[in-house]
Amino acid sequence: MRLIRGLSHLEPLRNGCVLTIGNFDGLHLGHRAVIKKLAERGKALALPVVAMAFEPQPLEYFLGENAPSRLMRLREKVIRFSELPIDDLLILRFNQYFANCDAEQFIEDVLVKKLNVKHLVVGDDFHFGKARRGNFAMLKDKGKLFNFDVEDTGSYQVDGLRVSSTLIRDALGSGDLALAEKLLGYCYSVCGRVAHGDKRGRTIGYPTANIQMFRKNAPVNGVFAVTMTGIDGCEFEGVANVGTRPTVDGGSKVILEAHLFNFDKEIYGRYVEVHFKQKIRDEMRFQSLDELKAQIVKDVAAAKAALSSMYASSMDTVSGDRRAGF
Repeated sequence: MRLIRGLSHLEPLRNGCVLTIGNFDGLHLGHRAVIKKLAERGKALALPVVAMAFEPQPLEYFLGENAPSRLMRLREKVIRFSELPIDDLLILRFNQYFANCDAEQFIEDVLVKKLNVKHLVVGDDFHFGKARRGNFAMLKDKGKLFNFDVEDTGSYQVDGLRVSSTLIRDALGSGDLALAEKLLGYCYSVCGRVAHGDKRGRTIGYPTANIQMFRKNAPVNGVFAVTMTGIDGCEFEGVANVGTRPTVDGGSKVILEAHLFNFDKEIYGRYVEVHFKQKIRDEMRFQSLDELKAQIVKDVAAAKAALSSMYASSMDTVSGDRRAGF
């Protein structure tokens, strides 16, 4: 997969391409259904498969810090996309030009002239252009004029629920990690580089790996049983807090702090992935560090119990599959 930042870096697509457009926040099962259908069309037409996304996401441009929380940062999105059957991921900077761009102008200037699109696959709720005037019906009409086909993927459902980034965001916010995983198709996780903190955790016996969330509005908040990957090819269990640390400094910056069990390696600067397994409690303010330490002892015990139970359940499932002959 090639990552292309901006239309100026796009090589001419003389024979055209098949294309899909969206935020793709979380790259959930609905998004993956779109990509799968797109890849099938690309193979049938012998054309490159292209996915287009905007950065920042349009609502972030218009609403700033009041925009809905992101399920993933751009780097995480690129990593997830690299696992899917696309040839090019085109990232366009959403700016004043796109904010003021009429839907018709976007179709003619970007889709037709720049991308030479031959087949377009979009979600059933896709809107674009100034005032969100562009929609599926407009794309169908313009497709007849400029000789490209438009395909609607329809709603993708899991257990009767329409899969969407909003529903996943709501599930994470309420602590329903199992539902979020079912809709995403994978365990919700956050990637980032381990940064130096104030090292206060060391003073109370619980050193943490700190990861900046680079956002004020995170989709998860509180204390969680987690695992961490990205270190020596291993998976380490731990407990993590996501929030503003009200007992320590109560700032506005959201930080992920993960304490790994039986772990004493220096991992500053390492790019890691924290997988959220089960919520333990909401973040809260304590009157003293002693009260905080006492609660951490309880959190560690709860996280270990949760992870042990999940591991036992997974082993039971594997044993059952073997007994069934799988």
